[in-house]
Amino acid sequence: MTTATSAFPRTNGPQLLGQTVVIIGGSAGIGLETGRRARAAGAEVILTARNPARLAEAAREVGALSTAAFDANDSASLERFFDSLPDPIDHVLVTAGGPHYGPLLEMDADEVRHAVTDHLMLELQVARHARGKMRAGGTLLFMSGTGGGRIRPGLGILAAATAALPPFTAALALELAPVRVNLIAAGFVDTPLSASLLGDGLEARREELRATLPIGRVVGPADVAALAVHIMTNTALTGATYDIDGGQQFVG
Repeated sequence: MTTATSAFPRTNGPQLLGQTVVIIGGSAGIGLETGRRARAAGAEVILTARNPARLAEAAREVGALSTAAFDANDSASLERFFDSLPDPIDHVLVTAGGPHYGPLLEMDADEVRHAVTDHLMLELQVARHARGKMRAGGTLLFMSGTGGGRIRPGLGILAAATAALPPFTAALALELAPVRVNLIAAGFVDTPLSASLLGDGLEARREELRATLPIGRVVGPADVAALAVHIMTNTALTGATYDIDGGQQFVG
């Protein structure tokens, strides 16, 4: 008979007590909600985002340990940020970055290159800079989407870029072990970003999803945040992709 052990001791108190969670893209939406939930679970939370004013407001809401305002796609800024962090940190969630849309034949070579590699390169850079700071059993947690799983007119390179992320995550999990690496693939989530993209069509999209999703409601940031914190606290999870879309990919 064998006895499994966890890198983080079990306690009867808050699940993330004594741990540090870094959220890259933490001033709104999924990142901000994950910060709230991680803080409620006992973690110290460090938030980053590009907009200093919005980041400061988010930090007040969450009670963040510290913040840093920079563009995560700027490699030098990202490296300086991780160099400045105290040792050790336990979990890193990356919500920064977004998908690229557009007809393939209207994209030039540079646009295709960026669409395919931007998300991968951001995650790779985070992994490189975070690995020396992270405690065994912690997790790097990346965000993707389920929307690229179906080939549709107008989505362009999205399906190919999305398809690359699960095996990339699994490969990183092997290379970074015992640090864990996981991927959350979300469908439509009712966030400020969704509102800005859809504009006047937002409420129609919400109504469509309420009528068609098996769960009968729209997925919100709190749903994704709950999954993110679960992945942080369950030290048996690594190298995997977790879909969270309320069944959207099954009903169109």
